[in-house]
Amino acid sequence: KIKMIQSILGSKLSMTQTFQDGKKVGVTMVSMEPCIVTHIKSLSKDGYWAVQLGFGLKKIKNTTKPLQGHLSPSQKASGEQAKKVFPRYLREVRLDSEPEQKVGDEIKFTDIFAVGDTISVTGTSKGKGFAGGMKRWGFSGAGKTHGQSDRHRAPGSIGQGTTPGRVYKGKHMAGRMGSDTKTVKNLKVVSIDPEKNTALLSGAIPGRTGGLLI
Repeated sequence: KIKMIQSILGSKLSMTQTFQDGKKVGVTMVSMEPCIVTHIKSLSKDGYWAVQLGFGLKKIKNTTKPLQGHLSPSQKASGEQAKKVFPRYLREVRLDSEPEQKVGDEIKFTDIFAVGDTISVTGTSKGKGFAGGMKRWGFSGAGKTHGQSDRHRAPGSIGQGTTPGRVYKGKHMAGRMGSDTKTVKNLKVVSIDPEKNTALLSGAIPGRTGGLLI
């Protein structure tokens, strides 16, 4: 097992269900294609140890020239240069000490996790557009009584009077909802399919189908 790196990239596929000890359990199927080590940051040069992981595929025509130059060493080391494809996503994983991996090395899900492990998953939640206070923050709205005609979904008062004479920063109001980085903890690795590079994780995971997960 790789003791140093404790994170890997994947993508959300779909939700389904399975049975454990006679009980039905909701699970999320996650694509766990191998990640490529594209860059290593060192303590002497960058001030900390980190490994940059590449995940997914992107055509060379959709990759900028500076990024092609950055990924060239890992492409040569891993033998991916002839395929004319580059990683779609790049994410950095911080480490406490110098990593054992080198640029171009491949890291698989099974190198880090096993069935029964408890993990945390981070993703970007679904964007829901501009939402009002009731949907976004759970405001109760105003009552229908005493002649109220157009206040049923209004936020109500948003501040005081002369003091402070302004609305405090961070006040819960209507605005764009979703598209936030969310982390779900204490998910179990239910099963792993090494041939299809997929894994079943207990519970729901934030984001859309095909969204990037860490």
